[in-house]
Amino acid sequence: MTSDTSLAAALAAGTVVLDGGMSNQLESAGHDLSDELWSARLLAERPEAITEAHLAYFEAGADVAITASYQATFEGFAKRGISRERAAELLALSVESAREAARRAAAKGVTRPLWVAASVGPYGAMLADGSEYRGRYGLSADELADFHRPRVEVLAAARPDVLALETVPDADEARALLRVVRELGVPAWLSYTVDGDRTRAGQPLEEAFALAADVDEVIAVGVNCCAPQDVDGAVRAAARVTGKPVVVYPNSGEAWDAGARAWDGRSSFTPEEVTGWRASGARLIGGCCRVGPEAIAGIAAALTP
Repeated sequence: MTSDTSLAAALAAGTVVLDGGMSNQLESAGHDLSDELWSARLLAERPEAITEAHLAYFEAGADVAITASYQATFEGFAKRGISRERAAELLALSVESAREAARRAAAKGVTRPLWVAASVGPYGAMLADGSEYRGRYGLSADELADFHRPRVEVLAAARPDVLALETVPDADEARALLRVVRELGVPAWLSYTVDGDRTRAGQPLEEAFALAADVDEVIAVGVNCCAPQDVDGAVRAAARVTGKPVVVYPNSGEAWDAGARAWDGRSSFTPEEVTGWRASGARLIGGCCRVGPEAIAGIAAALTP
């Protein structure tokens, strides 16, 4: 079931569980994601696979599904010969696929409230060269806002519960995204990808978080797609600087090799860590790349009163 309660109200009342990585769930189901559109390619070719991936997370205990629109952009689709009109349809489909998964979850006996977050990935995700882990694209805030605005408008029109401004590597890009969100007046969370106590572009996290402190549309601030060991300090800083609920969903602890387009290393993520994050102010908690339904089930169990 989708919820009549806003996600912001739910965060004010307690802790909400996010889903895990879309790409690893699709790959575990046998889908090849080795192209520049990543999981967004399946919106055009196998949308049912997207719905099934969302459903697996809802059944595992996630309360929020993040759509498969992270790498879905007009520019990226155009490179594949997909028209602007069709690209807009696919962006809207990403939201509907998550809604359909929520309906199926309810039909299978899930009775808790469920929400849909429309993923808005950074400019670097469209480049598909790993630059979302560097930032500093050489574009002005105006240029970045112009890039993000059309996609955000389409996603907002599809009526998700919230926009997930996620894996943002650079405070300059955050400024552009926040400008667009303010223009539209839609709820969003802002989540940076970080390295230690700084954004991937090198700005101090406290300064980066502070950009969202007075933006009423932002219902949570935090980090994602980072190493688990970088979470604790970031959660405390986000809570202290903004006074808002904190969102956190790290990777498994493995490292992404952009050249090889593969993950390297070993997982260091444990669901038991989340209780400490909650104690520091995290209210929206899940996993990102390489964190699957089993781990999300562990998080949900750890956060159950």
